[in-house]
Amino acid sequence: MERHYLQENQPPGVPPLPLTGERTLPDVPEENYWFRRHLVVYESIAARVVGKRVVDMACGEGYGSDVLAHTAASVVGVDANPEAHDHARLRYRRPNLRFERDLVEGFAEPCDAIVFLQTIEHVQDPGAILEHFKSMLAPGGVAYVSTPNLLTLAPPGAEKSDNPWHVKEYRAAEFRALCEAHFQRVELLGLFHARKLRAHELAIKLGWDRVHKRLGLTKPFYDRFTPAIAASDFSLRDGDLDRALDFLAVCRAP
Repeated sequence: MERHYLQENQPPGVPPLPLTGERTLPDVPEENYWFRRHLVVYESIAARVVGKRVVDMACGEGYGSDVLAHTAASVVGVDANPEAHDHARLRYRRPNLRFERDLVEGFAEPCDAIVFLQTIEHVQDPGAILEHFKSMLAPGGVAYVSTPNLLTLAPPGAEKSDNPWHVKEYRAAEFRALCEAHFQRVELLGLFHARKLRAHELAIKLGWDRVHKRLGLTKPFYDRFTPAIAASDFSLRDGDLDRALDFLAVCRAP
């Protein structure tokens, strides 16, 4: 039987969101790996947008917009989904943070930085989206765009994972070419496992998957391991991008 997950321990008056696979959520222990994998990128961008006007496109549940608002002068979280929008505006409240219900291609407000994480793989016309972002940015502004790496997300040789929400998944060279077709300067970083996730990765190579199944430890181990994953168990850096989990393109406007 398929299990349906719902956010736990939400503040009074804040409706919990269900985990559908379309977006990641905090407060779902079974989803913690993916939440932390996204959170570390938001935290890295927050360090780069101090004092800036930021638009967080396709902000989903809103946790990332809240992280950005810790450092930015102002943040607008934009999402078209009515349930996500209502949840975000009720849960995350700061004087410099607001949420707007709108389509990514429809919202237009001048800003210094645009954040668009793990969403470009969902859109039919990514070039038009990037051009729209460029038109919103002030001179010297930056668009931060992330996407999963096809080579580490999909099965070997496949052109796409089984995620039904994804339209197009990218290799590093493809993603760089897409961004460079619309922005003059593009820096491409990779997200990698670190600390205990790197140790887990090495253990799998040594046969850990066979061991925990044979000993009947799979559920007890991962019931403890997955909720314990932290943002510090990922590293955003230069490196062999073919091995990266996700890419982050830092796209600079003239």
